Amino acid sequence: MLKLTSRAAGLVAIAGALLADCSQASSADYLPTCKAIAHAVSNASTVYYPGDSSGHYAADNEHWGVTSSAASACSVEPGSVTDVSKILQIIASTKTPFAVKGGGHATNPGFSSTRGVQIAMTRFNQVVNNAAAGTVDIGAGLLWDEVYSALDGTGQNVVGGRIQGVGVAGVTLGGGYSWKTNQYGLAVDNVVSYNLVLPNGTVAIVTSADADLWFALRGGGNNFGIVTKFELKSYPQTDVWGGAAHYSSHYADRLNAAAAKFFEKAPDKKATVLPSYSNTLTGDIVINLLIFYDGPSPPPGLFDEFLAIPNEVLSVQTQSFSSFIKSITYQPDGSRIRQTSLPVLQWTATLLQVVYNESKYWTPRLAPLENPPPSLSWQSDDMVPTYLSHGDNSAWPPSRAKPFLPGALFFSWANQSSDSAMLEAIRQSTATIRAAASAEGQDIADAWEYPNYAIEDTPLQEMYGVNVARLRAIHARVDPQNVMKLAGGFKF
Repeated sequence: MLKLTSRAAGLVAIAGALLADCSQASSADYLPTCKAIAHAVSNASTVYYPGDSSGHYAADNEHWGVTSSAASACSVEPGSVTDVSKILQIIASTKTPFAVKGGGHATNPGFSSTRGVQIAMTRFNQVVNNAAAGTVDIGAGLLWDEVYSALDGTGQNVVGGRIQGVGVAGVTLGGGYSWKTNQYGLAVDNVVSYNLVLPNGTVAIVTSADADLWFALRGGGNNFGIVTKFELKSYPQTDVWGGAAHYSSHYADRLNAAAAKFFEKAPDKKATVLPSYSNTLTGDIVINLLIFYDGPSPPPGLFDEFLAIPNEVLSVQTQSFSSFIKSITYQPDGSRIRQTSLPVLQWTATLLQVVYNESKYWTPRLAPLENPPPSLSWQSDDMVPTYLSHGDNSAWPPSRAKPFLPGALFFSWANQSSDSAMLEAIRQSTATIRAAASAEGQDIADAWEYPNYAIEDTPLQEMYGVNVARLRAIHARVDPQNVMKLAGGFKF
């Protein structure tokens, strides 16, 4: 994962890139579509153009990284489901490129940005706690930290994103790992219904009664229309115990051994640790450990091995779930971002050492490219072996027989001239770690990639496996005009 830094530099870079690129994005080819949308929608919605002084256009196009942002011909903030329907129908009739942005956290270029019409779901921001029904209605334009803040004090919570700044829609449509996944499964396993605008503008509420769309929306991304609201199962929530610990590289061996032991024993479904290996400005490696227990205090001794290792920073405490999430603010040091998926079956001490060695290997080789150096991070996620047992037949994962673990590599840098070197390093490092896992005897030849981590050229087969054919058939039925192909993302 990334180092905790200020967000200001990233926002300045994003704003500058958008302003510099406006002339290219304001193509006359797309402006008629923008005008048609502005004429068709109600007063609940607004269309914005480059040069907009209110700041909405810039905010609608802003993404976590510059490489994921683009200057659209216009942006539109729909304020009603009816207006979303009208917008999609106009886009379909004009074949205009478009994008749908929830949180804007996608790291692949063009996945939620466009030079055409940018649809920002900002106004779909409701959080309705239906305590009697045990569900929560959540608007598709929200960030998970906003959801947790709204539920703070209600005694209820949902299965959602793990860090601040991540959008509800992207996590939930792509699979959805959570701090509560060991107990309740993935985000896709906890959806009760979707409010969906189909590519032809038809509005539907999708439940398990619609076998095909129910299957497709649970992990199939943005291929089947625009979701405006998610209804999720809710669960009782107390205060939690957790925070971060940072360790010097001198203690890598001890930390790796403690983490591997913890992962192997899977001592408590409420307990999670998430180690990552990141570079510092001085070229050293720091090990960042996130510690979480879903209760006010963990059982005695549960995390003692980690706490006994001398640390440089320790911020573990009893706090609300919302406060815990707000404490995890990961922002890139640079403006260009890319990550990739790294699924394995087990994070052993030996394999964690390989991950650590990769961070040591690449840090001095990539640091000379830029000043300050790029931000490099290798993340090792872990789940209990039963975490996939909480759901069933869904677009993703393609199989629940093997509980692959969703590791990731995350690099950020400042200069476009470094793109090729950084992307090649990501690919080489991923290959090295996978080879080491295979050498240990781990059967990962058919390991499915996590779509929300996967780099943009990942083949569909490597994410969705045997489900690709069915997903293509469903897409052909609900979107025969290929409207959703006008938007970015992994496409069926």
